[in-house]
This record gives sequence, C-alpha cells and structure tokens, in this order.
Amino acid sequence: MDADFGIDIDAIIRVIEEADVFVVRFGLIDQRLLVDARPDEAGEPFIRVVPPASSAEERYRFLQKERPGLPLPEQITVFQWPRGVQSMKDLGVWDRLEQRLVGVGGEHAGSEVGRAFAEAQRFERSDVVAAIRGGEGYETIWERERDD
Repeated sequence: MDADFGIDIDAIIRVIEEADVFVVRFGLIDQRLLVDARPDEAGEPFIRVVPPASSAEERYRFLQKERPGLPLPEQITVFQWPRGVQSMKDLGVWDRLEQRLVGVGGEHAGSEVGRAFAEAQRFERSDVVAAIRGGEGYETIWERERDD
C-alpha cells in the first residue's frame, strides 16, 4: 500500500499483469480506461478511454461490438484510481500497463497506450477547467467582480 496515495499498488499491478479485461475508474473524471489484453485476430490488444457504462451488461455489449472476433471475457475486473492520471505514470503503474500490452501487440500497442494516456489527460484538464469556470456539472461559488 502506498501510504501517500492510499492505493494498493501491488494489487493494481497484479490486475494489470493477470486480468484479461479490466476497467480503471478514474477518481477525477467520469471516463473509464477499458483494457482488453487478449489479442484479436490481428494480434492487437485493446485500450481506450470510454464513457462510463450503466451496467456490466452494457460494458459486455460494448466489448462484443468493438471486438467481435473474440468471445466475451469470463469477467471484467474493475478498480478505482483515486488520483490524477499522471500519478499512474509517476508511480510506475502506467509503465506496467504499457509493458503488458506491448508484450501482446508490439510497438503499435505501445502507440495506442500513449494515445489513451494523452486522451485521459485531456479529459482531466478539461474537467479542471470546467470546475474553475463553473462549467457543466459545476457551480461557481465566487466570481471576480467586473469593473464597469
């Protein structure tokens, strides 16, 4: 357990290394990271930032649509990441994820991992800006007075 972060890094790394399919629920954004480490007919794993699903059945249907050549997984493991996306990289978690997927799908998979990381960071930055500006889902409690 990482005392500074309240996260059981070892348990998360076990999921990354062993689970066929897993979802990361970020603490700061609504989007999820969906990873299917099983190679498809082209030898590629799947990693993508996706909207939250309303149920497990919805997530299974999504996988069936996105990966029609593969059988549905026996289970989808879900874990919460309560910190920012960058902290996954800082704590070595993202690197373990990249190592696993590159081991399955080669350098192309590494590019997809990088793309997913950048997308998750963009969502996080957009959410912070929305919070500061009182955007959708947020309420501004203090506004700067305007000089008229």
